[in-house]
Amino acid sequence: MDEDQLRIFVGIVQKYFESETGKGPDTGSPYLGDVTDLPMLDFTGVIGISGVRQGCVYITAGPDLLRALLLHVGETDVSDHNLCDLAGEIANTIAGNARLHFGHEFMISVPVIVRGAAQAIHMQRNSKAYVIPFRWRKHPASLVVSLQ
Repeated sequence: MDEDQLRIFVGIVQKYFESETGKGPDTGSPYLGDVTDLPMLDFTGVIGISGVRQGCVYITAGPDLLRALLLHVGETDVSDHNLCDLAGEIANTIAGNARLHFGHEFMISVPVIVRGAAQAIHMQRNSKAYVIPFRWRKHPASLVVSLQ
């Protein structure tokens, strides 16, 4: 993955929050993460990538960000079930928008939800994972992109 491709993902995160809430997140500097120690918050939506590229894209966020986002869009049911659904929906939207940039051979899976910060997402040890940290309304989250 090169810098221009990483910028695509940063832009997609910005666009998602701007279109859903009218306010984009404050994005930190992307960095190359160690695949054995990537950020994992309470709710994580994972999209597997296959085709020309292999890997995954995931968004991880705490309950405060997801609850605030649900309330902002008018949803009053902020149960853990809905927080899980939202994490998967965000990941799916981001991966779907990336597919528009990378083409039809950038195939995405249905979202898999990982609940709990103690869990980990297993990736190949030889793969690289780029972490894009961001904050929306002071709530931290990260987008992790690991593509070969």
